[in-house]
Amino acid sequence: MRILQVIPYFTRRRGGSVHAAEKLSIELTRMGHDVTILTTYFEYDSNQIASTENAGVTVTSFPYLVEIGQIIYSPSMKAWLNVNGGNFDIFHMHNFRSYQNNIVHSFANKHQIPYALQPHGSLPPFFEKQRLKRLYDFVCGKRILDKAAVVIALNRMEEEQCISMGVMRNRIRIIPNGINTSEFEHLPERGALRAKLGIDPDWPIVLYLGRIHRIKGLDLLLTAFAVLVKELKDIRLILAGPDDGFLTDLRNRARALEIEDRVIATGPIYGRDKLEAFIDADVYVLPSSYEMFPNTVLEALACRTPVVMTDRCGIADVIRNIGGLVVPYDEDALAGALLSILTQPNLGRKFGQQGRNLVIETYNLSIVAKRVIDVYDSCIQSTD
Repeated sequence: MRILQVIPYFTRRRGGSVHAAEKLSIELTRMGHDVTILTTYFEYDSNQIASTENAGVTVTSFPYLVEIGQIIYSPSMKAWLNVNGGNFDIFHMHNFRSYQNNIVHSFANKHQIPYALQPHGSLPPFFEKQRLKRLYDFVCGKRILDKAAVVIALNRMEEEQCISMGVMRNRIRIIPNGINTSEFEHLPERGALRAKLGIDPDWPIVLYLGRIHRIKGLDLLLTAFAVLVKELKDIRLILAGPDDGFLTDLRNRARALEIEDRVIATGPIYGRDKLEAFIDADVYVLPSSYEMFPNTVLEALACRTPVVMTDRCGIADVIRNIGGLVVPYDEDALAGALLSILTQPNLGRKFGQQGRNLVIETYNLSIVAKRVIDVYDSCIQSTD
């Protein structure tokens, strides 16, 4: 099958949707399909592109003229699509509101090529840039949703969002993200990250890994962590990830709480370094105010690291009391859950092992990719 994956940017800095598109494309290629990723030079990540192409995926990138609220205008892409778009059996659009989706949607309709749309949590018009989002929906977003052969939702939460945007339930398929579990078969020995950062082997570590963005609830985490410092004098909080405009605020907040010496911001970490972080952490925390499907939770559990997360995350009900604890978006509840795991090692080990079993049995990327291919086949057959 010839598959065109469409995403407006292809950089690890942008988090979940890029990670999901990359891993899915690599797995589909491994299964014998011909996969091309269509994207732009926005925040160009040469390492990301090189590693993806080394796995056999073609990455075709285009310059952009302007970016407004992550609407990335890349007009030369349209000419390429007119020449090459007919070579594909199906298009798979990642994220919802983009210039790229608009031109691919128009081409697909004209040439009767089916497309799948996967919003990755980007459907709701609230949070940031509300006016721009509503304008996009009025101009072209509604048509893109209406004409999609299928909309892929990550979970029930996103399915309901799709329905609220006018998508009929029978056009929605729920397929979660997956991870390549083979990458977690040979894990690093405990202690590598601690040695790099000068953290004693016995000191408790709370880890957050992801974008340093306001929506991630990191201000709430700092307030909760300040409570933990009073109970566990040597505790450390590691914030690992690229700054997405909120790091300075967090530094100021940590200083005001008098915990700046306990908080370590490492910047983004990938590959083996990321595994070392999960292995050395005593608990992984995701305090987001909104999160559709956090891949980092799956990765933490694959490393047998227990998780604490808020109930505003789309997979909270799956993880609750299996891979960790789920709490309301509240600083006292968050601090209490973290303290429970940190002071009860047997509970943490139990969650870690149960969580790893869950990931291997349910979120193995090979299983997820086969479900995606089944959806592609159904879309193509309905077009014939």
